[in-house]
Amino acid sequence: MTSNTPGTFPGIPGPPVGPFAAALAAEVLVLDGGMSNQLASAGHDLSDELWSARLLAERPEAIAEAHLAYFEAGANVAITASYQATFEGFAKRRIRHERAAELMALSTELAVDAAVEAKAKGITRPLLVAASVGPYGAMLADGSEYRGRYGLSVAELERFHRPRLETLAATFPDVLALETIPDTDEAEALLRAIRGLEVPAWLSYTVDGDRTRAGQPLEEAFALAADAEEVVAVGVNCCSPDDVGGAIETAVRVSGKPVVVYPNSGETWDASARAWTGRSTFTTAQVEGWRAAGARLIGGCCRVGPEAISAIARTLG
Repeated sequence: MTSNTPGTFPGIPGPPVGPFAAALAAEVLVLDGGMSNQLASAGHDLSDELWSARLLAERPEAIAEAHLAYFEAGANVAITASYQATFEGFAKRRIRHERAAELMALSTELAVDAAVEAKAKGITRPLLVAASVGPYGAMLADGSEYRGRYGLSVAELERFHRPRLETLAATFPDVLALETIPDTDEAEALLRAIRGLEVPAWLSYTVDGDRTRAGQPLEEAFALAADAEEVVAVGVNCCSPDDVGGAIETAVRVSGKPVVVYPNSGETWDASARAWTGRSTFTTAQVEGWRAAGARLIGGCCRVGPEAISAIARTLG
């Protein structure tokens, strides 16, 4: 790690990065955009089951460059390339447990290094690192992350998530991003698994309308985190921009916590053609409405790149 203390970059000009909750209380924070979007735009092949996590081993500098591009675009928060990084997923590629743990730790280090470089280039606003924790379905790499209901119990899902959560927490990220969660069973498992890690977390569902991808009402989904002291924000990601406004209202009303939102561009993924179709519906007018409704962390997910993040930063600035 470049920094031995969470949330600080010693020797770098500008204000130190404070604890995540304090930064969140001080201002609306801009999240980055899609890691895969930026890597693919740079010419990297992400067709592997490990997705962007493969580049942790093969092209780590590309990940650092992607983080830096988003910081330079105006993001406050970089989400690490650990979404699809699991011990089980790496094992399928014959990557031993110890090496897998090193690669997960590297995902945080690369984001921290990008923040240090951004500070050295004169960026003075708070820069933070969110360690990504994707759903069980991301490891399966079969699209089930958008369906949930894997046939596993809450206890089994907790046992899956806890080891990598411990590994990522030990790297001192500013926050854990429990993201693209498709159903409440997995959310419950994650809420159990983060206990005692002493790192704050946000919980973000992938949704369809006013329900999780598995079909549960968002009132039920957000209520799970209402009394979880480790969770500092709840919200939605990897969804249509049109689904965000209603989710914010529900999250604020049910959880009483700050809200995080980072939807896709609005284009549609055609699984058979393995291509995006349609057009982007993500607009700055929506961003203004999301802030007014109570969102405190706003960014983008699939197909949302640095140009869009720059527009969000200008809107929120």
